[in-house]
Amino acid sequence: MSGHNVWTHKGTFLLAAVGSAVGLGNLWRFPYLTGENGGGAFILIYALTIFAVGIPILIAETMLGRTSRRSPIMGMRHLTKTHKTSRAWESIGWLGAASAFLILSFYSVIAGWALHYTWLMLTGSLAGADAQTISDGFNALLASPGLMTLYHTLFIVGSALIVGMGIHKGIESGLRIMMPALFVILIVVLIYGIINGDVGAAASFLFTFNIGDLSLEGWLQAMGQSFFTLSLGMGAIMAYGAYMSSEASLTRTAIAVAFVDTAVAMVAGLAIFSLVFGAGLETGQGPGLMFVTLPLAFAEMPFGALVGGVFFILVLGAAISSSISLIEPVAAFLVERFDMTRPQAVTIMVVAAWAMGLLTVVSFNVWAEGTIFHSLFGRSAFEFIELLTNIFMPLGGLMIALFAGWALTQSEVKKELGSHATWFTIWRFLVRFVGPAAVSFVFLRTIPQVEGYLIPTLGALIIVAAFALSQRLRQPKTSS
Repeated sequence: MSGHNVWTHKGTFLLAAVGSAVGLGNLWRFPYLTGENGGGAFILIYALTIFAVGIPILIAETMLGRTSRRSPIMGMRHLTKTHKTSRAWESIGWLGAASAFLILSFYSVIAGWALHYTWLMLTGSLAGADAQTISDGFNALLASPGLMTLYHTLFIVGSALIVGMGIHKGIESGLRIMMPALFVILIVVLIYGIINGDVGAAASFLFTFNIGDLSLEGWLQAMGQSFFTLSLGMGAIMAYGAYMSSEASLTRTAIAVAFVDTAVAMVAGLAIFSLVFGAGLETGQGPGLMFVTLPLAFAEMPFGALVGGVFFILVLGAAISSSISLIEPVAAFLVERFDMTRPQAVTIMVVAAWAMGLLTVVSFNVWAEGTIFHSLFGRSAFEFIELLTNIFMPLGGLMIALFAGWALTQSEVKKELGSHATWFTIWRFLVRFVGPAAVSFVFLRTIPQVEGYLIPTLGALIIVAAFALSQRLRQPKTSS
């Protein structure tokens, strides 16, 4: 596999991983969670779990990609053969591919809403609109399967074109233009928020250290956020790691990715909540914050339509940089396994994800209630697909940590991590024990929503633990 593609520039993996990590969650979930869970106290717990859990597993997943130089599925097949471990570890690749496929299907629909709002903002349609008008407008979008399908199609085709052009011409060139542009737009919106909004209230909401507001649930949310925000367990990091230069430092890159991802979320939080508080509106999270509260804030501010349009271009860019990382793991597998051309592989992945996305489209209108999904699973098709990804990603991350910690030979890990013995010992401890324990907590958090899956979930955890022990017994006795 010596001819395998490698990024042209050392820094591209950093851009790609940040692009994958910075998505809608950074803009609409993280700032709200921080403010509601004790501000600085939440950030402290989040930072600790990023260091103890997120970064070690990010290093592990990148390492698996770079060591194998293949797509996640073929890469795990290669590593299980070369390390003479159980073929069952291949499920890491399959879980990642399944997560990427499922997430892309609904992510594209929700990102499509940003297309609608970019257009509304730039044409000035919302200038001076009141709360009722904006709320009704959002509900009308959700009630229109035709309009949502159009935006879903436009968004996913745009993402597919970038990936279809290849590693260098498509993904690398796209990211080198898109990511710096996103950072510039974010700063512009922040400056606008400082001038026209209430940045003091936003800073106090986000950064005041209030340990009393940090419940156990808040701790668990900080742990979950530190895992999900880095795009771990969905194949993207492994796929991008396969193109990473052998000279680039895994540790420094992983720390940089975590730092930039967090910084973007903080700056976005300051910018967004400056506008929200400046307009005297209630804080919120999710689609309501993005598509109702913020348009209302922009509607009341000078040059709001223009800055609002620019802001939604930022939202689109963040979504596209994430969606190309969701297409790549499956497309790369199809190219390697079935000798397809890249455009063929991308087309198959995207058409299938687009079709699956129609389930999400109708979940908000035609199938809003009383369907087979509701009667079988007690939730809409969209909520069910999202739930599956909330199970697959932590399970994949758990297995990545165990495989990298127990099954890879020490000499190989040392070669990849560099010669620093103390850091190697710390990383190995974190990835063998702390990471799996924390990710299991994140994983088990989904159980109250899936009572019927409790036994299979615990069964899966026991099987994974058994694998880990078998690898430990197989591990040659070498000095640490």
